[in-house]
Amino acid sequence: MENGLVIETKKLVKKFPVGKGEFIALNGIDLKIGKGEFAGLIGPSGSGKTTLLNIIGSLDMPSSGEAVVLDRPVSTLSSREAASLRKESIGFIFQSYNLLAVHTVFENVEFPLLLLNYNSADRRKMVNDALSWVGLSDKTRSKPPQLSGGECQRVAIARAMVKKPSLVLADEPTANLDAANSHNILTTMETLNRELGTTFLFATHDEKVISYLKRKIFLVDGRIDRDEVKQNQNGEK
Repeated sequence: MENGLVIETKKLVKKFPVGKGEFIALNGIDLKIGKGEFAGLIGPSGSGKTTLLNIIGSLDMPSSGEAVVLDRPVSTLSSREAASLRKESIGFIFQSYNLLAVHTVFENVEFPLLLLNYNSADRRKMVNDALSWVGLSDKTRSKPPQLSGGECQRVAIARAMVKKPSLVLADEPTANLDAANSHNILTTMETLNRELGTTFLFATHDEKVISYLKRKIFLVDGRIDRDEVKQNQNGEK
């Protein structure tokens, strides 16, 4: 993989059986995402964006072609190796939060660190740091049912970021939030991207998310239709 690349796909194809035929969800995707990008896969339902995000996250495997993520070819990974890649290097943020309702905010954020065998003192500091990043230091003992939707999503961000992953994949992270909460969530992720250098890749069709992206990759029928990089005020990319 080229120096500085976090994601590279080459002629990536994903097919699903449908009746006696097949549905081509991804049809020859060539894509490069560099370290520290704040980018999004944009398209309507059925365009292939979530399928592509799932392959990049090693939650699914391509039918053909290649996807290399953090120097690991996804299609060659065993299920244990794929789980290890996700556990150590990738954070996931979903629209449904996926929090454990019977556990506290602290325990939800701590969970990825338990899988990585950090000691209790390190876990405590890392969780408190992550909750501070998202402005929830006062909610450590609360449980998800006691929180608003925006607060639940901020807990999900803290959980994704607590191990300081190289890559965060966010699938429609603001779909269940109003405009004000969406703004707060996206501003938080933008700050973490800038301060920690974490690469963010979204799958979305939400205009609220799209307005924050530094790079917009538009998918149509499983192909990249166009790829736009936002310029700063000096005209630089």
